Amino acid sequence: MPPRFPIPPLAGLRAFEAVARLQSFRKAADELSVTTSAVSHQVRSLEEALDIQLFERDTRGVTVTYAGQRFLPEVQAALDRLALAVADLRQRSPNEPLTISTLPTFAVRWMIPRLADFRRKHPEIEVRLDASMELASFTGSDVDLAIRYGRGNWPDLYSEPLIAERLIPVCSPALLEGPLPLKEPADLAHHVLLQNSAHPEDWGLWLTAAKVKDVDCDHGPSFAYSELLLRAAAEGLGVAVARR
Repeated sequence: MPPRFPIPPLAGLRAFEAVARLQSFRKAADELSVTTSAVSHQVRSLEEALDIQLFERDTRGVTVTYAGQRFLPEVQAALDRLALAVADLRQRSPNEPLTISTLPTFAVRWMIPRLADFRRKHPEIEVRLDASMELASFTGSDVDLAIRYGRGNWPDLYSEPLIAERLIPVCSPALLEGPLPLKEPADLAHHVLLQNSAHPEDWGLWLTAAKVKDVDCDHGPSFAYSELLLRAAAEGLGVAVARR
């Protein structure tokens, strides 16, 4: 996490933003419904806290310094985010459902079998599943939390590990027999490797861990959903990498 620095008082930041945008202490005071003296005091306190001059003051008016010009868009963006958060908090009903965005196969195979037990334990919480392959958006949507595959290093988001995965090759029992039976990892060279387009690195990771060479892991039919991939493997179309 980035280092945390003391945050100046919100009143000073609002006063600075208003004065810089309106180019006037008096107009800023009118907008904020306070006196001009109060705005001036808040801005001066902010400058002292930052140890940086934000305005040049003279008889002709007020001018934003170079430091103030750099600071202004960041303050405006932060105030806008805070205003949106307050509006969302006020609009959200206590009985609003908990919306979880997750991958379709994970929703079908892991979450839905557990929902009945969750409802028995937490009848006051209504859960709504949003199955999607896209990255979840937490702005402009109702999504409260998302479950995705990855290492958890998503910028500006808090992540919590849920499951440690284990990759395993799977296939139809029919492929274990026949003229080219699958008996050991090297035998994969004689079979079709089914690809998961959402996780194209799976075969490479497994073959490297198994110390298998001379197997082309970059070609083969590709499937966008794990459910389709596993069905293709069960039908004998090739070998897939699944997650235990």
